[in-house]
Amino acid sequence: MVAEGLRVLFCGINPGLWSAATGHHFARPGNRFWPVLHRSGFTPRQLAPHEERELLEHGLGITNVVARASARADELSREEYETGGRALERRVARWRPAWLAVVGVTAYRAAFGERQAGVGPQERTMGGTRIWVLPNPSGLNAHWQPAAMAEEFGRLRAASEADLTDG
Repeated sequence: MVAEGLRVLFCGINPGLWSAATGHHFARPGNRFWPVLHRSGFTPRQLAPHEERELLEHGLGITNVVARASARADELSREEYETGGRALERRVARWRPAWLAVVGVTAYRAAFGERQAGVGPQERTMGGTRIWVLPNPSGLNAHWQPAAMAEEFGRLRAASEADLTDG
């Protein structure tokens, strides 16, 4: 679900089995993406996965690094990540979002060979698109609690809003 010139293009790792079955991103109950997106101020209310098209009204979109669905991201091969990274670069060149937000530091590292990357803004860009790595909102990611996750998403929101006032 994308359009040209988005403020932020969120990029998940790959569809989970629940998301693949429903046809909606971050659809598994317990995934914290939608609550964190709202809590960080990106949306005026918490959207449900089936309402994802409403993101376009806010200059936001969603895609994935890898298209193949799996129960867990660790089922993906290095080749799938690298191939997905190259495909994502082509999509970013076509859609030209201001920010690409890769949701999952492990996915970013694997897709782009950035072994030392951490959460936050990255030095690497894709053309004019800046990159921000966000924590993975999966319920399996116990390292990040919702409040801290919302704070990091909020840092990206503030940066993307600053772009609107600067430009």
